[in-house]
Order: sequence, then structure tokens, then C-alpha cells
Amino acid sequence: MGRKTKITREMILQAAYELLDESGIGAVGIKPIAAKLGCSTQPISWHFGSMNELKKELYYYAGEQLYGSLVEEMSGKSGVDAFFVSGVRYISNACDHPNVFRFINVDDTVNTIGESIYGNESVFSFQFDKEAVEILAKEYDISPEIIGNTVRDVVIYTHGLAVMMMFDNYKLPKEEACRMVYDMGTRMLGMIGIKEK
Repeated sequence: MGRKTKITREMILQAAYELLDESGIGAVGIKPIAAKLGCSTQPISWHFGSMNELKKELYYYAGEQLYGSLVEEMSGKSGVDAFFVSGVRYISNACDHPNVFRFINVDDTVNTIGESIYGNESVFSFQFDKEAVEILAKEYDISPEIIGNTVRDVVIYTHGLAVMMMFDNYKLPKEEACRMVYDMGTRMLGMIGIKEK
């Protein structure tokens, strides 16, 4: 008799991520994951206990899949270039992985994973694109607070554009959206004295 494959947490999360990417969070369930892995539902229940627990871990796993290499991609670039690497990635993820993007950037986490990822804090109490802010502040010797506020505003613009693209069925081409982010970001950074080199 053949040896059974051990089903790991990583295998389950990868299968859940693939279902999420293909069909959205509504398609992620214990039975569909088991079917994708060719196993019973027992290993999934054993590893995660409940769908809420699985969705919580999937939230962070999906974020790592979409944004995990971002800091490395920004490394060694000028502050402006590093900032736009993250903007292009954000728009690209909305276009190339819309179901995953929606799950981690748009859906209400209280309803989808059972808790707010921000706890009792406002999303606006966190520094958006922290790595880019640090690079820009060091490179241009401008207060991180001033740069942080400008970066926040560009991120809000980028997020709004990405969400609008989702609901417009991507009739706006990704390249045009990236150009719009670049143009808006360049204007806003220019207002605080940051120019492209």
C-alpha cells in the first residue's frame, strides 16, 4: 500500500490561497480545500480548528504572497523610485489578483476573519508605506511626519483608484493606472520639495 502524503499547514494555506485567487473568499471552505488537496477534511480541521482561524492565517499568508518581496524590491533604490515600486505593486495586485486584493485590502476583516486587523486603532493611525517614508526622509532630509502625510495621501489616492478599477471591471488599463499614480505621486511629493533625480 502506498504511503500517505502528510498534509501540512503550508499545503492547506497554499490550497486556500489558490481558491481565494481563483474564485474569492466565498470559495474558501474546508471541503473545497480538502478536494484541492485530495484529502479528507480532518487535517484541515486538525491544523486550524475553525474556518475563522484558517481565514485569519490566510489573511497574513495572502499578504505575504502579494507584498512579501516588496521591501527587497525597494532596497537600493532612490526614495522616489522605492515609493513608486510599492504603488505599481499595489495597482498590479488589484489587476492581477483581484480576489486576493479585495480580501486583504477592501473587505471588512471583522466580517471575513472575525476581527479587525487594526484592533481598536484607526487605519489612519498607522504609517502607510513606512519603508518609503524612511528612505525619502533620509535622502531628502525632510521630516518623516511631513513625508508620512504626503505618502498617506498618495496611498489613499492609489487605493481609491485600485478599488474603482475593481468595480469597473478593469476597463482602465493597468499601465494607465500606474501612470496616474506616478503623476499624482510626483505632484504631491513635489509640493514638499521632493523632485525626481
